[in-house]
Amino acid sequence: MNSKETCRSELRIALRQLSDRCLYSASKWAGEQLVGIEQDPAKFTPTNTRFQRGSSSIRRRFRTNDITSSPATGMSYVSTPLLEEDEVIDGDFYLLAKSYFDCREYKRAAHVLRDQNAKKSVFLRCYALYLAGEKRKEEEMIELEGPLGKSDAVNRELVSLERELSTLRKNGTIDPFGLYLYGLVLKNRGNQNLARTVLVESVNSYPWNWTAWSELQSICTTIEMLSSLNLSNHWMKDFFLASAYQELRMHNESLAKYEYLQGTFSFSNYIQAQIAKAQYCLREFDQVEVIFEELLRNDPYRVEDMDMYSNVLYAKECFSALSYLAHRVFMTDKYRPESCCIIGNYYSLKGQHEKSVMYFRRALKLDKKYLSAWTLMGHEYVEMKNTPAAVDAYRRAVDINPCDYRAWYGLGQAYEMMGMPFYALHYFKKSVFLQPSDSRLWIAMAQCYETDQLHLLEDAIKCYRRAANCNDKEAIALHQLAKLHCELGRPEEAAFYYKKDLERMENEEREGPNMVEALLFLAQHCRTHKRLEEAEEKEMAKNMLRGMRSESSFPSMDASIFLPDSLPLHGVIERLANVARCPVLSFLLIGVNIYGIVGIYQIISAWVTLEGLLSDRPIDALSSFHIENRKFQSEYGTVSCL
Repeated sequence: MNSKETCRSELRIALRQLSDRCLYSASKWAGEQLVGIEQDPAKFTPTNTRFQRGSSSIRRRFRTNDITSSPATGMSYVSTPLLEEDEVIDGDFYLLAKSYFDCREYKRAAHVLRDQNAKKSVFLRCYALYLAGEKRKEEEMIELEGPLGKSDAVNRELVSLERELSTLRKNGTIDPFGLYLYGLVLKNRGNQNLARTVLVESVNSYPWNWTAWSELQSICTTIEMLSSLNLSNHWMKDFFLASAYQELRMHNESLAKYEYLQGTFSFSNYIQAQIAKAQYCLREFDQVEVIFEELLRNDPYRVEDMDMYSNVLYAKECFSALSYLAHRVFMTDKYRPESCCIIGNYYSLKGQHEKSVMYFRRALKLDKKYLSAWTLMGHEYVEMKNTPAAVDAYRRAVDINPCDYRAWYGLGQAYEMMGMPFYALHYFKKSVFLQPSDSRLWIAMAQCYETDQLHLLEDAIKCYRRAANCNDKEAIALHQLAKLHCELGRPEEAAFYYKKDLERMENEEREGPNMVEALLFLAQHCRTHKRLEEAEEKEMAKNMLRGMRSESSFPSMDASIFLPDSLPLHGVIERLANVARCPVLSFLLIGVNIYGIVGIYQIISAWVTLEGLLSDRPIDALSSFHIENRKFQSEYGTVSCL
């Protein structure tokens, strides 16, 4: 990569040029990267570097190796000459037009520049006409269909702009900013192939316009399209590739690019936010939370990307942190789509779904194409059991971005709730195709295969296997694999997955019904195959009973009076008794293993009676016990319990 001083000088000039042409998003981005370059302490006072404090700790924490600011082997960056202004001093008409533009009076700005032929003036005039057309289109959509309705309204300036800009390009009198606008017009007109070509020409001739890179990225929907671009080897290309990889769900490649860029832009808040976004897609929520906390310390009034932070806090059920974040963005700028989504997440976590929907709708009134709001609103409608509204919200999200796997997954959930598993399966397959590394999607598809209408258990097993290989953090896949194999009469496969599930639960120190079920199956399986000698089994059974006595309040009893000479008991039952930590369950398990299922009733009766002996009604309890014991002896023989 070029030296830090070269990047700094280029960005300073580019920032002024972008601002002069009213490309404010691009100029803001350039300014953030300019400040993100580490300052030389020898040349700048601590006041100048105050904005950069703290960011380096995140960089050191999450970088996998030391990255220098030099390019990779075999790669050299070309120096793109800065744009030569065709007007040393802006003319009076241009200054007036720019002031109108800043006041959002786009038609007036275009009218002032109608007779100006300088490239800078031509661009601003065409750009003002484009934005005037977009503004009128939004007004027509609201007038015809309401703020959230669908409409066929179009930008009526596109045809004339395409004709004029095409002529300028053919004549060679168009500048890089005009090429950017021409590519934007072509994209809106549906001519994406030519739009890609024109936008590549724009970024190759002027690489510091981030909005041009962003538009180019939006029409590169496959890795093949991305690889076919003939881009100059400028350092801005690395920013573009990192962002494009992220949109194409190549998160590890994206992280590698951003870590490389941090060699020069050590304190870039933008890069840190993008790293957090990639980690979020990889479901590394703890790391994402740390990064966003650091971002807020460095930039306390930041609202951009904070809706993603709220999603993390929602997933981790951090009530207080999400409440604080919602209050913070509300006080900063409550009429931002991101702020409304954060507040909506807060109310959703509190279970106030109607209020949550209200804020998501408010976000969409501010930005009708705000993807996250449509998806989250669909989730809320699912919680409210309003499946038609949920389907509509998810479909609107898919219309905005067909690569949003969350919306496809939501559609699958909605149709599953409506009892339409074939439709649900179709949408689950779409989501899995877009995000194959997410175990939740594979589990959802497997559960769909298990429904009574489909009952395709073999396909469900394949999906659960994929989920198990995708780091199933919810520990669903292994247990379901064991149950399905057991249902299909494959005890060896079931035992294999029960053992793996048991090992995982022990490693994670988790207990619960799944562990009990696994231990019961493995005990029965090993007893059936007689894998342990009788003496070892008997000794393990005694150890189990000693453990039961130590954890219960019963008086000491000889274990031998409970056990016949040929007890077919596997040692794993001892572990089950320890897990259960419940004398009732322990007695029940003894009954099952000694006498089979028929012994359950007698063991329960004996337990109830013994409980009575320790209570204030010992006579009634003892009488009840002897009655039950005589019934038991007449059928199964004598077993002394007292």
